[in-house]
Parts: sequence; C-alpha cells; structure tokens
Amino acid sequence: MDSDRPVFRPPHCPSPECISHSGTSTWRYTRKGFFWRRARPQKIQRYVCVLVRGASGSAFRQIAFELGVAHSTLVRQSDRLGRHCLLLHEKLRPKRPPTERLVLDGFHSFEFGQYWPFEINLLVGHSHYVYGFQDAELRRSGRMSAYQRAKRQQLEERHGRPEPKATEQSVESLLTRHLPEGRCVRLSTDEHKAYPRVFKRLRGHWIEHDTTSSKARRTTRNPLFPVNRADLLIRHDGANHKRETIAFSKRRQGAMYRLAIWQVVRNYMKPTHAKANDAPPGVQIGAIGQRLGLEEVLGTRLFSGHFDLSGWLSDVYFARIPTRRLARCLEHRLKLAV
Repeated sequence: MDSDRPVFRPPHCPSPECISHSGTSTWRYTRKGFFWRRARPQKIQRYVCVLVRGASGSAFRQIAFELGVAHSTLVRQSDRLGRHCLLLHEKLRPKRPPTERLVLDGFHSFEFGQYWPFEINLLVGHSHYVYGFQDAELRRSGRMSAYQRAKRQQLEERHGRPEPKATEQSVESLLTRHLPEGRCVRLSTDEHKAYPRVFKRLRGHWIEHDTTSSKARRTTRNPLFPVNRADLLIRHDGANHKRETIAFSKRRQGAMYRLAIWQVVRNYMKPTHAKANDAPPGVQIGAIGQRLGLEEVLGTRLFSGHFDLSGWLSDVYFARIPTRRLARCLEHRLKLAV
C-alpha cells in the first residue's frame, strides 16, 4: 500500500449476515493482516469484528495489545456484549421446569484487591447447562497475619462491612428466578449451612435435596461434578478469575458482564466436551436446535424493554452492582437506547 495513499476505513462489514452490514452505528472492527491479488492495489487489508475474546483466557490489556486498541475500548465493548448476552440467555433459556438434576455451588473470586472477595453462585444441570448465576459480596476470611487483620479492620471502618447473609440472599434470588413453584426439583449441593436455611424460606417449592462433602474427590462420579467443571472452566476461560492473578476484575459489575458472555459461549456455542466435539449443553436440553455461530448470537439486537427484567437481573443489566472500595457506580444510562 503506497505511503501517500489515505488510510482506508471500511464503512460497514462486508458480510451480509453481519449485524454491522447495513449501518455504521454498530460497526466495530480491527485490522487483521493482508491478502494479495493480481489487480492493483495488490496488497489488501483484512478486517475482523471483535467479539468474545474475553472468554478466551486472556486479560483485557493483552487483547488490547494484540488488536492495537485502547484498554478502555475493550472494557466498553465487553460491557456491551455482556448486556447483550444477558438478554440472549433470558430469551433462549428453558421456561419449562428443569427435568434433570441440578447442582448448586459458590465460586469465589475477588474485585479491586484481595481484601474484597465475592462469591458467584452457579446453578448448573447434569447436562452441563449453566441455568444462571448471581454474585454475593463476602468479607475476607481465612488465615491472615496481624497486619492483614488490622488492614481489613481499617478498610471496613472506612467503606463498611459486607452483608453477613449475602450468600443466603443471593442463593434465594437465584433459585426463585429459575425454579418454578409447585414442581419437584432435584438439587445437589455441598454441606454449606446456608443452603438448608434458604430452602426453608422457599415456600411453594418442592426441593429434593442431597449433599456431598466439598472435600470429596472431584471426579465424574462426584454428584457435584457439573458445577465443579463449570468452576474449572470459568478459571480457565477468564483471566480475571485465575488464582494469584494481576488481571482480576476491578469492579464486580465488570466480572458479571464477562461471566454473561462466558455463559452464552458455554451454553450455546462451544461443545459440551471439547474432545468429542459434541453439541453444546443448550442443544442437549432442547433450548436450541443446533450450535450457534457468531452470526446467530449477534445477528439481532435485543432490547431490555422486551424482557421482564426485575430484581438482581435488572441491577446487573443496568450496571447497578457496586464495588464497595470505589465511590462511583458507573450505571448504564443511555438516553436513546438501552
């Protein structure tokens, strides 16, 4: 390409099936190499749309460096994709009562720093379909030095202490959203003491509950294997949840958006078992007919007004999940569209 030739900026995606084909308002692209042809100009720039790199195990700054864009650009696009994936899962998830055995467990991570842990409660079927998730703010616990305990005390005096019953509230909201009343549901958990207290408050729900020790070997024969595998994949696919990482989420809200993307990729796009290359969990339970590609996932824009968003689901969509260490909660407030 000649040095004095102006830089070409594609007005829209050339693929007629892409969401960005008919207009420029949603057009997001990055350059990706070249191809050569006989006619002049012979060197032609390639472009690619940016989508679910956040579920590939890379941190945002790594992806930004690779694509040659600003870190803040990746964050904004991840938030936007997260909102879309929240709505897409609500559209596709089964509305009938689950017939398979479900598994419930809490996945621990942290935001801003290790003094601010939080829990992600996951509801997973034996088909490995991830029905839903919900966060719960936790207080730092475990083995700490005298200095660490003193620092925790100082931070809590300055910013407040997390709700002691946050796990119970999170699990109750999650189960209420996904378990229909008046139907028997088989549910496996570990021996967490909060779960039985929640089940007693769920009037109208018939839960057949069994427990397995969290110390039991995490093999395929373990009743908790589906959720243990989901925990493993979340840490594998998300740099922000890896142990001893510097890529941890700065805001819990951002972690929820990234998890919504992971949920859609896991349920509807990737095979249930990678080596077998079989159908995704969403196909296994009949939520979709066949594996979805990028065109199906992003082909239609979804609007929050078309869905019954309430409670936690509304809070997470409109970015109302606070980070205690940060004063500002960057809510999603667009004037012309949501």
